[in-house]
Amino acid sequence: MKAVDYLKKHITGKVLLTAVVLLAGSLAVSTLYPVTPSQATPEMAGVRPGSFTELAEKHSSAVVNIRAERESKAMGGVYRYFRENPLQKDSPFHDFFEKFFGDQPNQSFKQRSLGSGFIIEKDGYIVTNNHVIKGADKIQVILKDEREFDAEIKGRDPNTDLALIKINPEKDLPVIQMGDSDDIKVGEWVTAIGNPFGLGHTVTAGIISAKGRVIGAGPYDDFLQTDASINPGNSGGPLLNMDGKVVGINTAIIAGGQGIGFAIPVNLARGIIEQLKTEGEVTRGWLGVGIQDLDQELKEYYGLDKDIEGVLVTKVFPDDPAEKAGIKTNDILLEVNGKEVDDSRELSRMIADSGVGDQVDILVWRDGEKKVFNVKLAKRQDLKTAAAPAEPAQKEVFGIKVADVTPETARQFNLKQDEGVIVVGVEPNSKGDEAGIQAGDFIKEINHQKVGNVTDYKRIIDGVSPGNPVYMYVLRPQKGFVVVKLIK
Repeated sequence: MKAVDYLKKHITGKVLLTAVVLLAGSLAVSTLYPVTPSQATPEMAGVRPGSFTELAEKHSSAVVNIRAERESKAMGGVYRYFRENPLQKDSPFHDFFEKFFGDQPNQSFKQRSLGSGFIIEKDGYIVTNNHVIKGADKIQVILKDEREFDAEIKGRDPNTDLALIKINPEKDLPVIQMGDSDDIKVGEWVTAIGNPFGLGHTVTAGIISAKGRVIGAGPYDDFLQTDASINPGNSGGPLLNMDGKVVGINTAIIAGGQGIGFAIPVNLARGIIEQLKTEGEVTRGWLGVGIQDLDQELKEYYGLDKDIEGVLVTKVFPDDPAEKAGIKTNDILLEVNGKEVDDSRELSRMIADSGVGDQVDILVWRDGEKKVFNVKLAKRQDLKTAAAPAEPAQKEVFGIKVADVTPETARQFNLKQDEGVIVVGVEPNSKGDEAGIQAGDFIKEINHQKVGNVTDYKRIIDGVSPGNPVYMYVLRPQKGFVVVKLIK
């Protein structure tokens, strides 16, 4: 049935508006009319909810406005914004800024942030985002009925940007129940309630646009994406399904984007919130390995079938659970307790969700064989990485300039000094350049032979006959391991 015929058949009454309907690649103008509940047909059911009013009225009272205040110190006047600029003593602007702004003392000023939250227990426990209350000296919660309370932080988890705060009301408060974010499907209607720009309770609606989004916010990215309007001030507020249950915690937006917001799935948040309530912190299982996803070149290099998924072990930390159990660098982790591992993000979640001290069976691919290792997990500690500049170059074949790894570079990249050579230059339009070799790459193996230094590098390449392939196993900082194929 054509769209216009459908509208004429099912929609009657007074004309309200004119809409543009796309028909067969051309634009046609069609008149739309209101639909009363008695006129709705089964064909129209599920296209759009009849009203969000009942949902908003029932649950808005459990959504709160959060105002956080923190005291910071900064240099007086406008000069503080220029203090980090590279103005040298001989800069014509240096004397100007010193004369007018340089002698002003450091001053204290108050930073204020606005956010949202929702009540999960009638005695005053409230879920919000960590970034809303981080570093706050004072947190104030305002209910929909305009009652105000001071709040205390019960626990925070920066890795997932979740926080739990508490107020002490004189009587029971309304609460919102948590739903199941695994059940929510792309295309389902959701509602966001919060305080955008500090405007007070605001209700917006849209659909789930995508699931499992990774936006670089943290190590456990697994966001729901929605086109329900989310703006600054919505952070920490609930994303509700049409049953009025929380499926996500509104957390992030893309600057300048429209119709793109992100929420933490409630199934990820549930266990974290419980730990914050009982322990005040979150403890996660720790395997003690560095990992990365497998691409087709890595699968081919290790002799894996292209349909097999897993993650590559790029580093095994000394005296940590994986090393104690016998797992080694270059192992490929395929399963944890019988559950397949599709990518590094999933493995991180599986291990983090396991308890400290739990024993897990890990299926590993090593040298063409499958092996099972039983690992007793430890407590995860946050780790930091560093970057290092390139070292002096030595010209080699393929237009690639390499050098030995110095002790300083080895420390900064957490390497052994005899673990490969560093690429410090690539000639434009050379074979190395065309193959994708980059300055800063560490070449650790060539054709499955370990490269310990420049001498090894030259010896292995010299032993390859012209016309034959050279597979370089490369560690690329900020990305991981890649395999680069060249023809000699």
